[in-house]
Amino acid sequence: MSGHGHGHGHAHGCGCEGEHEPAERGLEYGLYRKIDLDKLQCLNESREGDGKLVFKPWERRTERNQFVESDADEELLFNIPFTGSVKLKGIIISGEDDDSHPAEIRLFKNIPQMSFDDTGREPEQAFRLNRDPLAQLEYPTKIARFSSVHHLSVHISKNFGAESTRVYYIGLRGEYAEAHRHEVTICNYEASANPADHKVESIIPQTNFIS
Repeated sequence: MSGHGHGHGHAHGCGCEGEHEPAERGLEYGLYRKIDLDKLQCLNESREGDGKLVFKPWERRTERNQFVESDADEELLFNIPFTGSVKLKGIIISGEDDDSHPAEIRLFKNIPQMSFDDTGREPEQAFRLNRDPLAQLEYPTKIARFSSVHHLSVHISKNFGAESTRVYYIGLRGEYAEAHRHEVTICNYEASANPADHKVESIIPQTNFIS
């Protein structure tokens, strides 16, 4: 019985790519519409402007006519500004079914104009990737770390051994809210004050219940 239960849960988590609401899946991966493409940067792209081409609609995710390829080595760095605030929930990266496919990505938030010199810092999250030529594998983010993202940097740090890296599709799943600068400022103040508040609240009720 336990094996059956595990199998059912696994299917629920991964089956969305196929038969379960493909149209809804496409809507979930609509964050590409909220990217400020004019300001998007891709560092170490072999041809200028190609990095923008991999952010495209869900139904075009397996197309092979547009892609970005790295130049001097296997690394690529995408600086992705949004037109508002994003809660990032998942990412898909699709490449060729060979050693040029990205093998590792590192995600950073809210560091505009990030350069390769900045990639030595600790990322918000990192993933080891599998080859995914059909764009079926989603890597879920730690949503608490990606709940107020205005700028996302995706560092492809290595591939599977080729001299250059090729990417056909980057899909971003999440929620979007219009930018309101004043609200963002208030949220930042609240975030810094909350931990102390919670410590006090968590101690007092416990002592009351015990006595």
